[in-house]
Amino acid sequence: MTVLTEKIIDEILEYLEKSIKNLARDAFENLEVSGGFQGTIEFIENQFEIRLENLLVAKGSSTHHLESGMKNKIIQKKQGIVQDIAKQYKN
Repeated sequence: MTVLTEKIIDEILEYLEKSIKNLARDAFENLEVSGGFQGTIEFIENQFEIRLENLLVAKGSSTHHLESGMKNKIIQKKQGIVQDIAKQYKN
């Protein structure tokens, strides 16, 4: 297990934000996701979690090994990204 620094978490979150926003654009413009708008939002949230875990594992860690402050930072970032996406594609 590797102890991750704030800098590494910030880099992961920055990469993840770009990745999820690109996925959202593709999902809303090109893909048919069951459940309509809400189903697409849930798909994006699930992909955030999956991609986050994959990035952490690649760094030798896991969400289970993060300090609570880092977990809170990730949760807040995820909520912000999902809210931004929802606002952008709601119409």
